[in-house]
Amino acid sequence: MSVQDDLAAVKRCLEDLVRTVGQLERGIAAERGTAPPPAAPAENLVTIPDAPYDSGLWKDVDDEGLGARDRHAP
Repeated sequence: MSVQDDLAAVKRCLEDLVRTVGQLERGIAAERGTAPPPAAPAENLVTIPDAPYDSGLWKDVDDEGLGARDRHAP
């Protein structure tokens, strides 16, 4: 195994551990009749702004399934 594979395996194990601890905390809270602790926010979430995208990003792309802007569709 390479170092990359080892790191990926460790990351998966840590994610499993965090998920299992969360389940245990929720189970204990349910048994005690208390509110479960709030879930920690996911680290890999990306916030997408509501502002429109820059139209310059799309100046040289084809419309999917329709062909290029200056040509007719088949």
